[in-house]
Amino acid sequence: MAPAPPPAVSFSPAEVQRRLAAGACWVRCGARLYDLTGFLRHHPGGEQLLRARAGQDVSADLDGPPHRHSANARLWLEQYYVGDLQGDPQGSVENGTVTSVNTRKSDPFMEPKLKMVDWDQDLVDWQKPLLWQVGHLGEKYDEWVHQPVIRPIRLFHSDLIESLSKSVWYSVPVIWMPLMLYLSWSYYQTLAQGNVRLFESFSTEYSVAMPESVFPGLFIMGLFLWSLLEYLIHRFLFHMKPPSNSYYLIMLHFVLHGQHHKAPFDDSRLVFPPVPASLGIALFYLILRLLLPEAVGGVLFVGGLLGYVIYDMIHYYLHFGSPHKGSYLYHMKAHHAKHHFAFQKSGFGISSKLWDHFFHTLIPEEPHLKMQ
Repeated sequence: MAPAPPPAVSFSPAEVQRRLAAGACWVRCGARLYDLTGFLRHHPGGEQLLRARAGQDVSADLDGPPHRHSANARLWLEQYYVGDLQGDPQGSVENGTVTSVNTRKSDPFMEPKLKMVDWDQDLVDWQKPLLWQVGHLGEKYDEWVHQPVIRPIRLFHSDLIESLSKSVWYSVPVIWMPLMLYLSWSYYQTLAQGNVRLFESFSTEYSVAMPESVFPGLFIMGLFLWSLLEYLIHRFLFHMKPPSNSYYLIMLHFVLHGQHHKAPFDDSRLVFPPVPASLGIALFYLILRLLLPEAVGGVLFVGGLLGYVIYDMIHYYLHFGSPHKGSYLYHMKAHHAKHHFAFQKSGFGISSKLWDHFFHTLIPEEPHLKMQ
């Protein structure tokens, strides 16, 4: 069984007011508190908005008038959650007091789970593993999977298999970096012996010697090769549209990537779990070994392995990190957020936009971003 989530931190109205007086911008949605200080101070016009919205309940802004991005706005807000407000959840923090807001609408994201399944709205039973249900969605699957929710999801009935489908972010460097360093040293030593030749299996006369000096170039080629694989896998495998009449292809899509688009803030499913990742990594290694001499293919492999580790770490950071405005990761975070919530059929690069440029799948730039 998965461990219970830690209890939420609670703040009294007086504590919230002290933070507002110090210049922070905390807003509220129901009983949940969000700290938008860092975001607003780095956003054009943020200081004016900070003074206008600090201490207020923004539920009405998110609940109405209804529009197609309201759910996405809630998802965006969740990354700034800091805790719950003590006392009356119907009130708001203004001038150090809790005042009643009787007109506040109910918050469907924060309501307790219902015992009855609303099939018209959810299409699935959230109390049961999803993997065996999504195949029955048919033509409704593609639209359903791109309507994100703020909740963890369960895929399998078995606790063991379920645990293998999840991973903490630091498992990626802890497991794969030692292997990458060991193989790098091993293949460098092999090249240093001076008996590795490229194309020797085809022609002894035209074979090319591969001394240890080629190691950096091969390593960088491996990184470059991974960047292309990252794009191709994300575009053509992760974002394939499974046939509506194929139960098993819908399941395959959901377990590979659909689950991430359905629950983009489930941090246990943001990096590849070690067991399924090892299968893909082993396949990549075997293909290189079949095509190239062991040391040459091995150096390309370790370069690609480092590229994979960088990719998974960047992907996690793009969801939960707070990069400085104007930095490379700041622009990549905005790029990836647009991919999730507005342009699922473009913007496939995670660690770089290089191949989006090359294959003309860049997300269109917006001249002016609007904030509610």
